[in-house]
Amino acid sequence: MAKNTGTDLTRVRNLGVIAHIDAGKTTTTEHLLYYSAAKHKLGGVDEGTTDTDYDPEEQARGITIYSACVPFEWNGHTMNLIDTPGHVDFTAEVERSLRVLDGAVVVFDGQKGVEAQSETVWRQANRYGVPRMVFVNKMDVVGANFTRTLASINSRLTRTPEDGRPVPIIIPIGSGGAADSRTPFSGVIDLIEMKAKFFDQGDLGKTVRVTDIPDENLDEAQEYREKLFDALTAHDEKDLITSAVLDGKDPDPAKVRQLVREQCLARIIYPVLAGSGREHIGIQPLLDAVTLYLPSPLDRPAVVGTDPKGKKEQRRRPDPKEPFCGLVFKASWHPNGNRFFIRVYSGNMKPNMRAYNPGKDVKENVAKLFHVHADPARGLEEVESGPAGDIVCVVGLKDTVTGDTLCETAHPILLEAITFAEAVVSQSIEPESGADKDKLNLALEVLQLEDPTFKVKPNEGQIMMSGMGTLHLEVKRHRLERDFRLKVKAYPPRVSYREMLKTPRTVDVTLDKLGDKSAYASLKVSFTNFKSEKPVAVFNAVNTDANPIPVAFLAAAEAALHDSLQTGEIGMPMMNAQARILEARFEPQLSTEDVFVAAAIRAYREGTQGNVQLLEPIMKVTVTTPQQFVGSILGDLTRRGGQIDAQEMSPNGDMAELTARVPLRELFTYANEVRSLSQGRAAMGMEPHSYEPAPDEVLRRLMGE
Repeated sequence: MAKNTGTDLTRVRNLGVIAHIDAGKTTTTEHLLYYSAAKHKLGGVDEGTTDTDYDPEEQARGITIYSACVPFEWNGHTMNLIDTPGHVDFTAEVERSLRVLDGAVVVFDGQKGVEAQSETVWRQANRYGVPRMVFVNKMDVVGANFTRTLASINSRLTRTPEDGRPVPIIIPIGSGGAADSRTPFSGVIDLIEMKAKFFDQGDLGKTVRVTDIPDENLDEAQEYREKLFDALTAHDEKDLITSAVLDGKDPDPAKVRQLVREQCLARIIYPVLAGSGREHIGIQPLLDAVTLYLPSPLDRPAVVGTDPKGKKEQRRRPDPKEPFCGLVFKASWHPNGNRFFIRVYSGNMKPNMRAYNPGKDVKENVAKLFHVHADPARGLEEVESGPAGDIVCVVGLKDTVTGDTLCETAHPILLEAITFAEAVVSQSIEPESGADKDKLNLALEVLQLEDPTFKVKPNEGQIMMSGMGTLHLEVKRHRLERDFRLKVKAYPPRVSYREMLKTPRTVDVTLDKLGDKSAYASLKVSFTNFKSEKPVAVFNAVNTDANPIPVAFLAAAEAALHDSLQTGEIGMPMMNAQARILEARFEPQLSTEDVFVAAAIRAYREGTQGNVQLLEPIMKVTVTTPQQFVGSILGDLTRRGGQIDAQEMSPNGDMAELTARVPLRELFTYANEVRSLSQGRAAMGMEPHSYEPAPDEVLRRLMGE
C-alpha cells in the first residue's frame, strides 16, 4: 500500500482509466497493479477476482459499476489510480472521477476503435481539461487494426488542430491472433528508443525482453517515427529536437521525452501506446509513460473557487504550505461508517482537525485519514497526513455529501461543485412487508448519499426512484436486497418526463383572507424560462429600500415559490423555470409569513396553469452493424420516432455506424431487438442527448385520457 509522499508532488500521479464498456479497462488496471507489486496474483474479470471490481454486482456482470481508487508505487512514483465504469448508466462515476484527476489513460478496443461511450468520456475529459494518453488494447483480437483505430480517433475525437492529435510512441508488432491471416500480435516497438519489446508469457508478462526491431517491422517503425517527429517539431519552440531532425541526426531520447511531456500536458498531442491486457503485452511501457508524460499535481493549474461570503474569486496552488482545501468527490456506504473520498488540492489535511464545510456552513470532525483498497474487505491503511495532491479517505462525516468543499475555517474557499446529468428513468418500489418501510427509507437515503444521479421521492403510497437507465435502477434494487436485507416489490420502469413553461407570464396576486380570517399579502411575480445548471430558480427583485417590507415575509414567499416550482401542472419535475418577485406589499396588522406563503402558492398556480408543456428525454443512439443489416435497423429506428443524424461506413466498407436521436420511451427493449435485427452481430450504445416536447398522445396517456 502506498505511503504518504511528503511534499514531493512531482512524483505523484492522480490518474483515471476511462473507456467504453468492454474495452478492457479493468483488465488493464489489474495488470498495472500486478506489475507494480500492489497485488501478488493477477485477477480476472470473467472470474470475478479483480481488485477494482470488488462488488458482487460487478463480479456477476463482468462490468465496472463503481469507481475505485487504488494507490500503488511504480519507479519511485505514487499512483492514485481510479478505474471507472464504461456503461452509460454509470457515467456519474466517470464525471466525479475526472473532476479530481490530473491525467487519464483512455482505453480503446483495437478491433472496434472509437465507440459511443468513448466519445462521452473523451468529451468529459475535455470539459475538465484533463491531459491524457491513449492505450489501444486487445491488439491480439481477430480483426484488431491499430491504423484504423487511430483513424477513428482522428475522425471522431480530434477533428481540428485545437482538439489535439493522437501521436503513437509505441506501436504493435503484428495484430490479431492465430486465426488471422496476418502476423499475430507478439510485442511492441518503442519509437523513441527504436527497440522492440517482447513479454514472457511464462510469468504473465512480467519479464520484458528488449531487442533490436525485427527486419520485417523496421520500415513501418521508421515511418511512424517520422510522423512522431513531424508532430513534435511543429510545436518545438525551444528547439529541443528540430535542428537534429533537420540535420538527419537521431535526437537525444531524453529531449524527445521532454517534448512529448510538454505537448501532452498542453493537450497538443495524446501519446498513443498499444498492447493487450489479456495477453500481458505492453503494460509496463504504459506504466512508464504515465510517470514520464502525465501531469503531477504541480503541473495542473491552481484550483479556483470563491469566498463563500464575499463571492470573490479565490485560488489555491497545489502546495502543502497553502491553506488546506479539498473536494469530496465520492461517498460510499459501509457498515462501520460511511466513507468519504477527498482530493486534497492545497495545504495538508491532518487527523484530529476540524474541517470547515463552507457550502453547509458547518464544521466536521476529521478523526483519522486513510488510504483505502478498492475492496472494502481488505481494510483501510491509516496515514499521518493528506498533503496537497493526495487522495484520502475519511470515515463518518455528518453533514457532508459528494461535491462539497472542505477547508480551513480561517481561510474559507468554496470550490465549484460537480454537476451531474438529470435522471431519465423512474421506477416505483415498495417494501413487501409494511414493517420494513422505515428500514427501506433509511437504505434509500444511503444510496442517494453515494450516488448523486439516484433520486427518490414518495409517489402515491409507493416510492419513486429515478436514475440514468434500467440497469442503474436494477443495480440499486439488488443493493437493497443484498446489502440491506430488504425484499422490495418493483414495478415496470418508466420514462422520467419533465415540464417547462410555454411562455413568459407575469401575475399579480393579492390575498385579503387566510381561511376565514382577515389577512393581507400582495405579490407581483414573473415566470420565465432560463438556462441553468439548476432546474428551477427563484429571485427576489423587490427594492426593499423604497418598500421596507420585512425580510422574513419575502424569504417565506421565495421558499414557497421554490418548493412549488419543483413540479409542474401534471406533477412532473420542472426544468429551466425561473420565478422573480418584482413587487410586494404588506400591512403590519394583517401580514404574516403564512399569508405570503399562501400568496406565493397562488401566484405559482396562476403562472403555470395551462402554461406548461411536457418534455421527454431524447437519447443519442449509436449502432454499429454489418452492412447487410443497415436497412432493417434504419427502418426500425425511424419507426421508433428516431431522427437519423449520421451514417458512416468503416474504411473497408463492411461495417456501418448509425447515429440517431430517439425518444427514450421507445428504447427500453431496444438492446435485445437490435440484436435480433442483426442476427446478434450489431452493437449499440446510448447516452442522454436532450429534452424535447412530447407528442400530445403521450400527455393524454399520462393524464389518463
